[in-house]
Amino acid sequence: MTTENPSLRPWRDIERRKSRQIMVGDVPVGGDAPITVQTMTNTLTSDAKATIEQIRRCEEAGVDIIRVSCPDVESTAALKQIVRASRVPIVADIHFHYKRGIEAAEAGAACLRINPGNIGSSDRVKEVVDAAKANGCAIRIGVNAGSLERDLLEKYGEPCPEALVESALDHIKLLQDHDFHEFKVAVKASDVFLAVSAYMQLAEAVDCPLHLGITEAGGLIGGTVKSSIGIGNLLWAGIGDTIRVSLSAEPEEEVRVGYEMLKALGLRTRGVRVVSCPSCARQGFDVIRTVQTLEERLQHINTPLSLSVLGCVVNGPGEARETDIGLTGGGKGKHMVYLSGVTDHHVADEDMVDHIVKLVEAKAAEIEAGTSISADDEKEQAA
Repeated sequence: MTTENPSLRPWRDIERRKSRQIMVGDVPVGGDAPITVQTMTNTLTSDAKATIEQIRRCEEAGVDIIRVSCPDVESTAALKQIVRASRVPIVADIHFHYKRGIEAAEAGAACLRINPGNIGSSDRVKEVVDAAKANGCAIRIGVNAGSLERDLLEKYGEPCPEALVESALDHIKLLQDHDFHEFKVAVKASDVFLAVSAYMQLAEAVDCPLHLGITEAGGLIGGTVKSSIGIGNLLWAGIGDTIRVSLSAEPEEEVRVGYEMLKALGLRTRGVRVVSCPSCARQGFDVIRTVQTLEERLQHINTPLSLSVLGCVVNGPGEARETDIGLTGGGKGKHMVYLSGVTDHHVADEDMVDHIVKLVEAKAAEIEAGTSISADDEKEQAA
């Protein structure tokens, strides 16, 4: 057993679509770069303090890129302070007024999220493009089934994959006509089938990076399920260079769900991957509450490693053999702990959670140091 080794078995390999690479600030998107995880703040951007505090929480959750909405001049006025405080690139969300795009570029945004067709005349698009060029900004073309152009709705009768793709291609041409090529594209919809089909068609038509998302997906549970089905299908097919999970939940939750998707597919490794059972009458301890507590207490661990938590000995030993640290429920309040897939020692109920947290922290420190310590050393550090 090896620690989160990316050497996948052949039947698990995902061949990523070949896309050209752009830079969003200092973060590469596309090409052979890791798939990045994004979210969006929900504070008033004009309230720089509240926005920066929310960005900080998202950074702690591991966000790679973060978007803020800039609907008015007060927002773009605050953007310079926000960009200066952020440790990750900031995308400015611009919908209609071209001047907000220019202001955001000048304030230091790493990327502008626009629909070029909504900006106005070709001259206005050129002004925004010129500002992006002058300030090293990328652009994300954001096509959404809920805001398709009227002529496309009349042509197709309803939002459909072909309409979303045609809208994207029209917007791409607007940028290319002004010799701008540092862009990525999204064709989002709240309907999973519509979004997945549109992305698959677009992936065949262009070589630019694709920003994946199921828009307006819903709350934490429902939205996670919809996003996992839609984004997961595309990622499994090798499509997608950056993702945003759209949830009616705090933005840091979007980041955590995004990473869990990538971890499940072996596309990114960050933090503790927990393998746990749903629990049943055989459990030797309260698995559900134990896992909830461990997930909360291990959020500070960024190092990729695996932990199995199973309530009994039916599947526990088998899962433990495949994880860095394992816990299997036993009898009389004594549970078996596995280190590097090998049975090692017992732990009592009252010490269990604290003990596992210390073991994980010790293992993470070992991995970070690039050293190999013995099971006895791990236990001593956890003591």
